[in-house]
Amino acid sequence: MQFDKNTGLVLEGGGMRGVFTSGVLDAFMKHGLYFRYIVAVSAGACNGLSYASRQPRRARISNIDMLAKYNYIGLRHLVTQGCIFDPELLYHRFPYELVPFDYDEYFRNCRRGYRFEMVMTNCETGFTEYLTETSGNTHRLNELARASSSLPYVCKIVMIDGKPMLDGGIVDSIPVMRAIEAGHETNVVVCTRNKGWRDTGRDHKQPKFVYRNYPRLRVALSHRVEAYNQQLDKVDELEEQGKILVIRPERLVVVGRMEKDINRLEALYEEGFLLGERFVQEHLLGGLSSDASAQPQL
Repeated sequence: MQFDKNTGLVLEGGGMRGVFTSGVLDAFMKHGLYFRYIVAVSAGACNGLSYASRQPRRARISNIDMLAKYNYIGLRHLVTQGCIFDPELLYHRFPYELVPFDYDEYFRNCRRGYRFEMVMTNCETGFTEYLTETSGNTHRLNELARASSSLPYVCKIVMIDGKPMLDGGIVDSIPVMRAIEAGHETNVVVCTRNKGWRDTGRDHKQPKFVYRNYPRLRVALSHRVEAYNQQLDKVDELEEQGKILVIRPERLVVVGRMEKDINRLEALYEEGFLLGERFVQEHLLGGLSSDASAQPQL
């Protein structure tokens, strides 16, 4: 598989399994490897933003250090704020105060032609939308990340441009086909599950009292397991065809979607970092171009 400036980067979600992705992206940043097109969903969007703003270890600090300090996952947040992940902390205090997000760098890269799309599910249509923010609206950028990561049942619906949105992973957990349809024939895909893993659960028709105002969302939720397994099949197919290169955990993943065990999170982050470094060394060192900032780019 040949890499060039049109090669895309696809980031899966997975809740706290996203620490693997943050490790991979920190390794990329260590070597100055930046993709010009990124499409990311749920936790992948949140972790990917720190990559798009070129802030090494920011996602790791948010996911591990700050979790240990603030314990921002829990039912008390669901009761008090309508989301099991503390949204006030994650999407306001973190980016503006505690772990400042470099909005200037992010929007500067947008003006230089870098594109960062976040995947979310439109509750009215039951389909995904791939949205970006390039105008400099910091609040909208944060809300896009929040919407992309708002898990059904345990998070409030987020309004984006007047549309009700939830987690993009409901419909498109690994948006590699979006990247291809957007004109990126070759892609690097970061997954957070082991190769060969499939969801062995069963889909169930959602009762009418669940999201009663959004019948098409209920349809999407009723086919969630089937859709995810089909996407995993597609990733394996494209990988076998040599059209994508997949970076995924090699050790058995024991981190859950809402994992709070810091040691487990640290181990998965470190594995991601090591595999990210291996990827750069095996596939890209010596073959990267440079821009005026002397950073290797794709």
